[in-house]
Amino acid sequence: MRKFLLGFALAAGIGFSSNAQETVIPSGPIDLETAVAIALENNLTLKRSELNRLSNEATLLQNQGARYPSLTVGGSSNFNWGRSINPATNLFETQRIGNINLNASSNATLFNAGRLTNTINQTETILEQNLYNIESTKNTITLNVINFYVNVVFNQEQVKIAENQLKTTQDQLDRTIKLVNAGSLPYSDQLDLQSQLATNNVDLINSRATLNGSMLSLAQALQIPFTADFQIEKPELSIDDTFMVSESSATIFQTAVERMPEIKAAMLGVQSADYGIKIAKAGYSPTVSIFGNLGSNYVDLYELQFGDQIDRNFSQSAGLQLSIPIFSRMNNKASVQRATVQKRLAEVTELEARNQLRQDIETAFTNALASEQSYQASLTRIASLEESFRISQQRFELGAINSVDFQVAQNNLFSAQSQLVYDKYTYIFRVKVLDFYLGNPINLY
Repeated sequence: MRKFLLGFALAAGIGFSSNAQETVIPSGPIDLETAVAIALENNLTLKRSELNRLSNEATLLQNQGARYPSLTVGGSSNFNWGRSINPATNLFETQRIGNINLNASSNATLFNAGRLTNTINQTETILEQNLYNIESTKNTITLNVINFYVNVVFNQEQVKIAENQLKTTQDQLDRTIKLVNAGSLPYSDQLDLQSQLATNNVDLINSRATLNGSMLSLAQALQIPFTADFQIEKPELSIDDTFMVSESSATIFQTAVERMPEIKAAMLGVQSADYGIKIAKAGYSPTVSIFGNLGSNYVDLYELQFGDQIDRNFSQSAGLQLSIPIFSRMNNKASVQRATVQKRLAEVTELEARNQLRQDIETAFTNALASEQSYQASLTRIASLEESFRISQQRFELGAINSVDFQVAQNNLFSAQSQLVYDKYTYIFRVKVLDFYLGNPINLY
């Protein structure tokens, strides 16, 4: 599994680096799936996480390379005047000496108590942890986009309600003007409806401004320029009797804790800290390494050709080095203590992640139940108010009630319609959050 993830990381990193500077800008109305894809492609926080992961890949490559022998080759050329040592004879000379030195050296670690292996394992664990952190970031971005998208759809419904309210008031005002001119109604009824019409106009303007603001928030979440052409495809959202999830919050948590990337990342953090302890403890153990050197030189005082001198002066050496830590001035002890504390902190972080997930699910579940009850209550309320408004409209047309009573009935109905829309979309979003924790596909259909 780890090799697969690391391979995926490398492939994804190559693809990312080639498209890092591109910004996806949609053309035409977009649906939710497209909106999420655009947000994931354009999000700079996600791109920063991808770049940090590529840096960790380089660290892994470096740590893996530490297992292999090093090899260094070089050479130098210099001239000496006056009294100096002849590099060929090791005797003092008083004349100018020109020489060329050639060398090659190599060394390799044979034993260091598993420090190299544990360092590689720790880096691989960190890299895998990065992948889960990236997935967690993607989940957060997805939920935010869904929230903004649902908010736009909700505000579109609010605009329709405001337009309908304005039209209803305008129709009643037109009828009232005719009745006032005919002497059937007092002029005050006309003034009341004109005032109500002005109020409805303000409500419509505010609803459109709110819709525009929600569109702006969605565009900013997608990190694209906000223009008048930016539109969404409105989904057909419906709620049936089986809409609410049947699992309890405890069951949802048990499912989520096995799949949520932030939990897996926290668990890998503990594993990485455990490798850190092993690395620190390796400081107490001896280190064994092997080395070798090759060298030769050429001196211009001699008549021998360059190749002959290089061959004659060729030298070789090899050795085994043992380093035993006796007293490190408490450095090793301090390193082990710090590494142990880091593991405990990682365990606390894992527990915090689990507790936060449980609390988020409990809150989401409680909110979803409350939203379901509010939605059902709004359905019952609006059914009653629609009938009440129908009767009030008939009585107003017959002159049985005045315009003030009619406006009260009308405002009550439109207020209930607005509340119903709010309860509906709040309920939909909160249930989708629970679906997200269960691992179900996130959509609005």
